[in-house]
Amino acid sequence: MKKSKSVTMLAFAALMAGVLMLSACNNNTNGDDPSNTTTPANDSSGSNAPSNNADQGGDQVNGDNGDGNSTNAPAGNSGNAGNSGNSGNSGNADNGSVSTPPKDEDATAKMLKAMLALAKEGKVEGIPFQAIKGLTEDVEKEWGKADKSDFAGKGIYATYAKKHAVIGYNKGSQIFDVRSDAPELQKLTLKQIETALGKAAKVTKNGTDSIYTYAASKTYELRFVIAAETGKVDHISVYAPSAAVNNMAG
Repeated sequence: MKKSKSVTMLAFAALMAGVLMLSACNNNTNGDDPSNTTTPANDSSGSNAPSNNADQGGDQVNGDNGDGNSTNAPAGNSGNAGNSGNSGNSGNADNGSVSTPPKDEDATAKMLKAMLALAKEGKVEGIPFQAIKGLTEDVEKEWGKADKSDFAGKGIYATYAKKHAVIGYNKGSQIFDVRSDAPELQKLTLKQIETALGKAAKVTKNGTDSIYTYAASKTYELRFVIAAETGKVDHISVYAPSAAVNNMAG
């Protein structure tokens, strides 16, 4: 009886051992089973390599962005160059380096062109008398007697110092020359005159003075008399050649 019980116990123990071994085998088998949920995790961990590669690809994109940044850098530099394009301001500075400011040059040019326009009518700024159409009687009626009168060339020249004017007239009392030595005129240089009006049609000499003649019209000339000692205008003249007849003779 005892022997039979021992055999039974051994058989049970062997059975349990077999069950345990089978269970262990099943666990090992499950560990290798691709359907095991850990496998997707491994696959996903395996997929980390591509995603890492993708990240590396992202780095390459960043590298492209780096190129983009490099292109942005020149663009930024060009922006700075654009700011340096404010060298236009330096251009203004260059303009400012000219002895006469640009605004003054514009004003001077306008003044000279206005003088030429008046000369077409036989007139000078600040003097109300017109060459050819005006008479000495008109001058004396408005301004009184001249400070002095001198015979010169083809007529008589009446000087009105306070008016900065000299009026030339022939024997018939007809005005043929209207001159002005106003202070603003005596600041003008030949360069300013030629810049505004171009080259003179004729250049002549009167002693050391140079006379630059511009044809204002078929009837009138605008003359600039420049003194050699100053290089600037001494006086201007609106001259009517047709009326400059020496009627003093005979």
